Formats: sequence, C-alpha cells, structure tokens
Amino acid sequence: MSTGGPDLFVVCKNCGSEVSPYITECPYCGTRLRKRAPKLDRNGRISEKTRRPLTPSLSRLRRGEIPGIRHEAHPYATGLLVLLGVIGTLIWRTSIVSPYDLVVYGSHVGQWWRVFTAMFVYDNTGYAVIALLIIAIYGWLIERRHGPVVVVALALAGGAGGLAVADRLSANAYLGGNGAALALLCAWAVPDLVLLRRNHDYEGDLLGTAVLAGVITLMPLATLSASWVAAGVGIAVGLVFGWLLTRIHR
Repeated sequence: MSTGGPDLFVVCKNCGSEVSPYITECPYCGTRLRKRAPKLDRNGRISEKTRRPLTPSLSRLRRGEIPGIRHEAHPYATGLLVLLGVIGTLIWRTSIVSPYDLVVYGSHVGQWWRVFTAMFVYDNTGYAVIALLIIAIYGWLIERRHGPVVVVALALAGGAGGLAVADRLSANAYLGGNGAALALLCAWAVPDLVLLRRNHDYEGDLLGTAVLAGVITLMPLATLSASWVAAGVGIAVGLVFGWLLTRIHR
C-alpha cells in the first residue's frame, strides 16, 4: 500500500521485471518505459503534471430555469395569433375600422390581403372563444414540438387558404379562423393517430381533441360567417402537414 512516498519500482510490460521508476529503459530487455526521466520534488516524489480530465460544461442558466432541465421556448407565434384574433374581434365591435374592409365576400378584386385579415376577424363571440381557444392550445403544443415557423405556416395555410378557397366557391361573406384552428389541431393529432392505428401507446388526449374538432367543424351551423369549405381545407392541411412532419421527425 502506498504511504505517499515515491514508488519503489515499476514493472516492465515486456519482460515483467521490477525496475527503478526513475529510468527510461528496462535494463533487462531494453524496452522503452517512458519518454524522459521523471521530475522529482523536494521529497523525492515524482511531480509530473497530469492533465485534468475534461468536465462537461453547461451553458449559463436562463432566468427561471432549473439545472438539468431543458428550457422551453415561449410560444410567441401562438400568442401573436391569439392576440390578432382578439384585436379582430374588438374591431368588429367598434367603428375604428370598417370590418367589411377586412373580410372576404366575393367583391374584393385586387384586394388579396383580405384572406389574411379575415381569419382574425370574428362577428360571433362564441365562435371567437372556441376558435382562439383551439389555436392557443394546439398552437402551443405544435410550437413546443416543431417551432414557431410551423405554427405560422399551418395557421396561414389552413386559415387564409381555406377562406380563399371558400371565397372562390361562394359569394357569401366569410371570416374567422376555423380553418386555422383545425389545421393546428389535426397536425398535432396525426402522430398519436399513427400510434393508435399501430396499437401503440400514445400520450395525447385524442378524445378531448375529437370533441373540440367536432365543435369547431360544426361551427357553420351556429354562424353563417364560418365556412364549411374553410373547415375542410383546414382539416386537409393539418393532416398533410402532420403526416409530413411525422415522416421528417420519425
């Protein structure tokens, strides 16, 4: 057992002889034991510098972050979509801007931007609450999983795209984000639906999701401003996007 003093001998790996720890070559077989003779301290002990093992380092903790737990990004894109929906609802209730300048109703030739503003305008409080609630829930879930760009792309493709198709097929005035809500909801549900089809366990609440999907899909029965076509486009966009994302992140 070592008592803190210098080693009495070392063993040659080639011939197994016990030799002095202060030599560079084995005197019996000539095997190279070390590159140079060791340095000694005042007490006659070997005092060579040893390289410290690299220790893993973590980035500086963010405010409110717990060590060892990944920091989740804030759902800024989802919050912006909900905020614009609230502003659009308030605009309809006031006379600051004419709401009919923001919706699609078949007589806006050259005003293509209306399909984007119309998805944030609601003339029915119940319609607004349900649509914005679904956008908030599933937009946040999608943003945690795939980031803000995917959330915005889904909302615009399902919301503005659905209203654009509805406007081409009918001259009625359509508005609201039922297409955007269904696009986000369906895109989030696709991975769990794939697992369910394969008889695997899944983490999401598909029953609650189905209830919300049914409510927002049937919203045209409650208000004429919600479009069946926009709802169908939103479902199609969500399923296609969800399938592609599942394939990419498999």
